[in-house]
Amino acid sequence: MAKPEAFGAAVAARAIVDSGCVVGKVRRRLIPFLFLLYIVAYLDRINVGFAALQMNASLGFSSTVYGLGAGIFFVSYTLFEIPSNVILARVGARLWIARIMITWGVVSSAMMFVRTAPTFYTLRFLLGAAEAGFFPGIIFYLTLWFPGRERARTVAVFMTAVLMAGVVGSPLSGALLSLHGAAGLAGWQWLFLLEGLPAVVLGAVVLRVLDERPRDARWLSEGERDALIASLRDDDARRREESTGAALKNGRTWLIAVVHIIIPVTLYGIGFWMPQMLKAASGAGDFVVGLLSAIPYAAGTIAMVVVGRHSDVTGERRWHFAISATVCAVALAASTLSSGALWIVTMLTVAMAGLASMFGPFWALATSHVAGVGAAASIALINAVGNTGGFLGPYLLGAINDATHSFAAGLYTIAAMLVAGGVVALRIRDGGA
Repeated sequence: MAKPEAFGAAVAARAIVDSGCVVGKVRRRLIPFLFLLYIVAYLDRINVGFAALQMNASLGFSSTVYGLGAGIFFVSYTLFEIPSNVILARVGARLWIARIMITWGVVSSAMMFVRTAPTFYTLRFLLGAAEAGFFPGIIFYLTLWFPGRERARTVAVFMTAVLMAGVVGSPLSGALLSLHGAAGLAGWQWLFLLEGLPAVVLGAVVLRVLDERPRDARWLSEGERDALIASLRDDDARRREESTGAALKNGRTWLIAVVHIIIPVTLYGIGFWMPQMLKAASGAGDFVVGLLSAIPYAAGTIAMVVVGRHSDVTGERRWHFAISATVCAVALAASTLSSGALWIVTMLTVAMAGLASMFGPFWALATSHVAGVGAAASIALINAVGNTGGFLGPYLLGAINDATHSFAAGLYTIAAMLVAGGVVALRIRDGGA
């Protein structure tokens, strides 16, 4: 039985953390920097969608070739994700995240040398291998700093970077395409070159500014560090400490991983093809298409934070996820009812808001059950299995578009998957948040 003084100390520590002072300070210190890293990561992952506006015609790529190349990133990403995250948990986030960023930046810039389909496939495969472990590594890192009851809003704020990458990156990518012909390079080559370099620079910065754990945070007072560490220890006590092997055999983890598939299917299915959808609907130039593409991402940014905060306040995860998935599904299906640019932008905006609202509740649910190295393996497994959807979504839309000359059937398929995923999510038992 715990000693009364130990119990009292834990309660006092939790009260200090619950007051918001310590968590708020940690959030202000870590999240903006991690936010910036993820913007760069996501931009390098999806900028191929804008490059395709010029690259496909220039290199003679069909929709199927492009869809396969866009999606093959997730094959290597999935293969290397679990070992990458286990290594991160053992050697530390600072060193491993820096390694990930520098290597992916180099490969992303090398995409400018693509000339043939095999080269396209190879570099996209290498990009996935280089970036493997980045996102689950960050999610695991956040569990070392934030108690479970703070996690949905924290993950939601961090993951607004996905949407902000679209808000900022869409017009930027459209503008970079206008450099076509400068110094003898095509616009899509400039896009890959200039959007890959920031990852290399920021990888070096990570080594200087990222603290491993609260005990290393000199920017917290001794009392704040002690209170946060005690609160996290109390939080960990309510989760199971598992080995890597046990975590990978956990049935609940596998169920969550299968549900996760619908998020990448939708996110990358829309992300890689939205520029071409909007160009076909509007007939606008590349820069205007970039501006139109920013609208759904902006709406998603707001929805993600609002729903993540509400999920934390209520402590409820599953219904927040299922309702958001249903909203996204209905909007995607409805987007096929008209070919007008205004209608398609509006429906894609609603769809992106629904999709973004799933992120915070999902990852709070996914990280509420296991602690320690087992948590790193569990998170990596969930993300690895889920990211098979990152391959499936782009390839599915590309192949269906080649076969039917329409995105409608592909969007209906994704909508059906969203509804099914929402239903399955309601069967996942809570793990204690």
